[in-house]
Amino acid sequence: MGTPEFAVASLDTLVKAGCNIVGVITAPDKPAGRGMKMTESAVKKYAIEKKLNVLQPEKLKNENFLNDLRSLKADLQIVVAFRMLPELVWNMPPMGTVNLHGSLLPQYRGAAPINWAVINGEKETGVTTFKLKHEIDTGDILLQESFPIGENETAGEVHDRMKEIGAQLLVKTVKGLADESLLETPQSSFVKGERSNVRSDSELQTPDSRLLKHAPKIFTDICKIDFTKTTAEVHNLIRGLSPFPGAFTFLNGKMMKIYRSEKEINATNGQTGTVRPLVAGEHQTDGKSIIKFACADGFILVKELQLEGKKKMNVEDFLRGYRFE
Repeated sequence: MGTPEFAVASLDTLVKAGCNIVGVITAPDKPAGRGMKMTESAVKKYAIEKKLNVLQPEKLKNENFLNDLRSLKADLQIVVAFRMLPELVWNMPPMGTVNLHGSLLPQYRGAAPINWAVINGEKETGVTTFKLKHEIDTGDILLQESFPIGENETAGEVHDRMKEIGAQLLVKTVKGLADESLLETPQSSFVKGERSNVRSDSELQTPDSRLLKHAPKIFTDICKIDFTKTTAEVHNLIRGLSPFPGAFTFLNGKMMKIYRSEKEINATNGQTGTVRPLVAGEHQTDGKSIIKFACADGFILVKELQLEGKKKMNVEDFLRGYRFE
């Protein structure tokens, strides 16, 4: 069960590992693009290519869908980037339903775990496989795999690495469930720091005092840059929302999304949020033109941006054709 490109990596890896995929459940086709043409999900496109059986329910409690699902007689269901399941769906297979989540649970439960880990400046994240239960992202943990987050790495780059790491972890999980070598560990044990029953390729120690962080859906008010914050906070917000939905500010009255930035730590000269463009004739020591925004403890250097009505471009190309008022 899955819909976006992130889920395709898992399905492909399971297929290549020889798992018997009796059905693929994905979102119904939707109109998209300027022409509003009916568009298939990334998972459906892959499933059709591999000649897999596809179901696209509008409602997961629909009796026809439930009958079709029962007829598949699946031993195990796997969920990757899908929607919330009712109990009569996730509790249907004899081996239950496994979910792949993009964080080291119990940290970052919610809809946007990759974004929030980067926004919060985490140095490490990971993937978790767990059994579904009533409350979202709270089921017993099966396996985890951690990996580092680079200082300038965007959420998009973390996403692309994570989907491959998660796919491999899923295969290990399926094999472990099949041969009954996996133990399920309640997430409450992680909060207390008790990890003795968890088997993972790279152990992550969770201190007893560590507070749980959440990953709610990203709304527009989160995306607006507040330059009264530190350069680290602004830089993390920019990369945590790149490439989508994008952190934004305004330049000469037009919305400007910033997709890449660098930090320059020093005492600010002037009001925070002031744009300090260095254009033709004004350069850094390396000769490159730059745009700076003043923050609480230094400057944010814009590296890649998109001005309202324009295409995304690097700052050098932007400055060649833009005049500041």
